[in-house]
Amino acid sequence: MKIKNSLILLLMCCIFPAIPGSAQESDAKLAKAAQNPVAAMISLPFQNNTSFGFGPFDRTQNVLNIQPVIPFAGKKWNIIFRTIAPLVSQPDFTNPSGGTFGLGDINPTFFLSPAKPGKVTWGIGPTFLLPTASDEKLGTGKWAAGPSLVLLAMPGKWVVGVLASNVWSFAGKSGRNDVNQMVIQYFINYNMAKGWYLASAPLIIANWEAGKGNRWTVPFGIGIGRIFKMGKQPVNVSVHGYYNAVHPDTIYADWQLRTQFQFLFPKK
Repeated sequence: MKIKNSLILLLMCCIFPAIPGSAQESDAKLAKAAQNPVAAMISLPFQNNTSFGFGPFDRTQNVLNIQPVIPFAGKKWNIIFRTIAPLVSQPDFTNPSGGTFGLGDINPTFFLSPAKPGKVTWGIGPTFLLPTASDEKLGTGKWAAGPSLVLLAMPGKWVVGVLASNVWSFAGKSGRNDVNQMVIQYFINYNMAKGWYLASAPLIIANWEAGKGNRWTVPFGIGIGRIFKMGKQPVNVSVHGYYNAVHPDTIYADWQLRTQFQFLFPKK
């Protein structure tokens, strides 16, 4: 999905009819479900991340994450299957032109979560990194696994929480570097009228295999989005901007534009 198309989709939502008053409550619940990583709702997000100032030649990297979420609901427990399949346009680090495009390493995660949570919703389970990259420049060449945890609360119009995981490599190509990486994503959402919301959900990354000065990537930023219907189909559209206040010296970008288009399939 092109950035331009994603921005157009966001602008289009401005001209959709206002949500009727009788539907406000159900749409507020839908918004919170869309912002809950372990909600018992099928969804299909297409998240496009464009990183600017990438590498020593200030190139542009683009990653389109296809992120289906499939819940298996039970009476007491839910199992939530989430996966990330990245399509990567990777610039050549050593040249001002050229690069590689293809599939990156796929990252599936399974969460076990209570079917009827209390004030704090939680989920825990394993996450995996599969060496599915179509080119060695787009992946690690390693099999990796580790734990993943999500905690969140939904007081009033807010949805706040954190999603954290760490993976360690245990097999793969012997000539490739080992993987020991932690990812923390805190998310803060404030829901407003007519399906609009403000959000911040940066990805904090720690590469424990790197030297001390190059381990962390710490972005800050904010976004805006809206949940509305295209015909009868509920969708979630958003755009975010993040500045990498801390990042490795040469590889990671200065800032990132994230756009997302998500199909929602709530239970009827």
